[in-house]
Amino acid sequence: MSNEFVLNAEARSDKGKGASRRLRRLQDRVPAVLYGGTAEPTMLSLEMRELRKALENEAFYSHVLTLQLEGKEHQAVLRDLQRHPSSGFPIHADFLRVDTSHAITMTVPLHFINEETSVGVKKEGGEIHHNVSEVQVSCLPQDLPEFIEVDMADVALEQVVHLSDLVLPKGVTLVELSHGESHDQPVAAVHKPKVRGGSDDAEEGGEAEEGEGQE
Repeated sequence: MSNEFVLNAEARSDKGKGASRRLRRLQDRVPAVLYGGTAEPTMLSLEMRELRKALENEAFYSHVLTLQLEGKEHQAVLRDLQRHPSSGFPIHADFLRVDTSHAITMTVPLHFINEETSVGVKKEGGEIHHNVSEVQVSCLPQDLPEFIEVDMADVALEQVVHLSDLVLPKGVTLVELSHGESHDQPVAAVHKPKVRGGSDDAEEGGEAEEGEGQE
């Protein structure tokens, strides 16, 4: 993984919505919680500016992070994020502790490559249609990918790419496929372009008008 994220956290003891609002308004910090593993949940807060900067990077959402809290480092992943409905600013974050010996389940984005040079597009005049933009994976924390590439180069017209066609990094499995072959969902496909307002429609309209005039 090419990115490394380190967030400086502070412990907090005040609970409740009022305390969280004061924390955001007066200290420009975001309340959060660190849970999971054998340790008790820990209430903490993060600097708003530092968190917002990290959230601008797509990899942050599917990456093992380092939380520095009271002189100790905690490995964790972002499990949930709440944003303000109008401003979009983060208002609460949940982090899950990770153990290098235990698999985790995370959602990672799909990156579609070679779309413009796809056989079905360049040579056969098709259009690419995306069915999903992210997938759930299961793996050890150290094997967690930031994204999974979907190579569309050899996809022909009317060909469908399924979950089982994805090339996964070593040690990574797709959660959906663990439920059986019936869950092998389509990821993307190349289809013929839809006809929008073609000449046939105009001719049909003209014939209708001519028929009405004859009456």
